[in-house]
Amino acid sequence: MPCPRPEDTPWVHPIGHWRFCHRRQRAAQHAPTGALRACLGSPLPSARQAVADCRFLAVDLETTGLDPEHDAILSIGWVAMDGVRIDLSTADQRLVRADCPVPEQSAVIHRITDREAAGGTTVDSALDALFEALQGRVLVAHHAALELGFLEEACHRLYGVRPPLPVVDTLRLAERQLRRAGRPIPADGMRLHTLRGRYNLPQYRAHDALFDALAAGELFAALVSQLSPEAQVPLERVLFRPGWLW
Repeated sequence: MPCPRPEDTPWVHPIGHWRFCHRRQRAAQHAPTGALRACLGSPLPSARQAVADCRFLAVDLETTGLDPEHDAILSIGWVAMDGVRIDLSTADQRLVRADCPVPEQSAVIHRITDREAAGGTTVDSALDALFEALQGRVLVAHHAALELGFLEEACHRLYGVRPPLPVVDTLRLAERQLRRAGRPIPADGMRLHTLRGRYNLPQYRAHDALFDALAAGELFAALVSQLSPEAQVPLERVLFRPGWLW
């Protein structure tokens, strides 16, 4: 599987780079033939590459709860980005058929009822569509650890692998920029729709996977514009750095 050389990826320590590539290669080898394997086999961009020249996929999940080990994915929404330009023609969403009743407290939030969930597709079909769209792209999400946790757990159950994915977390990116500017971080001010108000972005319906994916993509574009109006900031400046990259 093609993987950038360590000298092309200053955001990764050489040992961490080797471990990441090795883990990605092993995951690709163990994944069944299909979209996940193709996604893991797609080349990663250089960390020195400008954001304007990278490809992204803004993603959001709606779930029955917050615990990937016990809760289930109910819907997945995504939209592709070329640099910070959002391609609305790629916007897509999959409702996932639930294997258990949707908890009332979660249905109140995302408005996905048992009847709607029963009409969804299987989780493996939804993941196939997502990973096909993610090939050659860096995932963008708000509070990305949650999305990563559910995607990894679902792939582990279905395919026996936990896919290593390069990620931009708009929550962490916003938090980082506020700290650099010496501005206080509000206790409850890092939610997606609260942050969008800070950057004068329009409000969408919350807790809808497709609308939240679009909202995260637009927030990412606004955050990048603060760093560089032409999005010439290197990819390494915006990447979320989970522990497995080091």
